Amino acid sequence: MSHLFDLRVYYEDTDFGGIVYYANYLKFIERARSEMVRDMGIDQRQMKEAGVVFAVRRVEADYIAAALYDDQLQVRTRIGAMTAARVVFEQDVWRGDQKIFAAQVTVVCIGANGQPTRLPAMIRRNLPQTHS
Repeated sequence: MSHLFDLRVYYEDTDFGGIVYYANYLKFIERARSEMVRDMGIDQRQMKEAGVVFAVRRVEADYIAAALYDDQLQVRTRIGAMTAARVVFEQDVWRGDQKIFAAQVTVVCIGANGQPTRLPAMIRRNLPQTHS
């Protein structure tokens, strides 16, 4: 299963040269992951009320080409792996048919005590099953 998230690069996303500032790619892929999770029927506000939140544990990013002011981009997100305690998202940012950014993001659940915890059953049910 792949989730698609479209966005446009605004002036505020760029540096002095009109190129997307490197940290903003992390914002773009965060928005895409949040929308993917929402589209799967997972309510992160309800999770928080139950004492569990998602936290990014690791990001591996590859900047392939620069995005520019006013570019139309698409973030493609899929689940690369899932265990009882973590989900690895594979995310690519495309400008047309050119991949310009790739990331692998490992997300864990944190309990009310601030410690890592297993993914709640409701989340495991809603996420596509992978084997890894």
